[in-house]
Amino acid sequence: MPTQSLQIPTEDGRADAFAAFPDGGEGHPGVLMYPDGFGIRPVLREMAEELAGHGYYVLVPNPFYRHGPTPLIELPDHIGEEARPAIFAELMPMIQAHTTDRVLRDADACVRFLTTRPEVGPGPIATTGYCFGGLLATHTAAAHPGRVAALAGFHAPVGTAGPESLHRIGARVHFGHAESDLTPEALTELNETLDAAGLEYTSEIYPGTVHGFTMADTDAFNPAALERHWDSLLALLREALG
Repeated sequence: MPTQSLQIPTEDGRADAFAAFPDGGEGHPGVLMYPDGFGIRPVLREMAEELAGHGYYVLVPNPFYRHGPTPLIELPDHIGEEARPAIFAELMPMIQAHTTDRVLRDADACVRFLTTRPEVGPGPIATTGYCFGGLLATHTAAAHPGRVAALAGFHAPVGTAGPESLHRIGARVHFGHAESDLTPEALTELNETLDAAGLEYTSEIYPGTVHGFTMADTDAFNPAALERHWDSLLALLREALG
């Protein structure tokens, strides 16, 4: 599986990124995969390679490049509850500094970069993300409704994107929520917003999950939910990108 370390030109500098793609040939559908708040690390690279194995060119940018290249902070091999307070003490200032203006500027740069890669075909692209990255994916789809045909977010605060952004989305959508993140009432409210936007979507709570359930290097990991995530994501990409 070919992989590359890349630099994405942006208005504010160069964002380091990781890409995985099928061996040989061109014309692969492009997928912009945003990491969770812990950033690009081995588990994200493995997930990008897994997705690339199904025929997609997968680009994973570092959202916090303004603070430095990956790795921005030292992470343990396994992120448990005891490590989280110290990690979030370092991460939260970067997350809070990542304003919507920055998100949209970076989305423009990432979409432009992905769609001009020689390995990527001329058709529509997809965007997906985890936790904080799912919110970035949602903003990207809203800002580029003519290019982004599929949007997925997992254990992500997608509702905070706001109705105005959700109404601009032109993509097919799948949101997989952690049971610990969203009450049934909040899910109903979010889905009513998606209905009002006229979106073709699935938005559901994955039973028995806590925030971060896709990440195998954390104690939130749920193997069955990860497999459900792959089933949902791959079905969405097949329907939207072919």
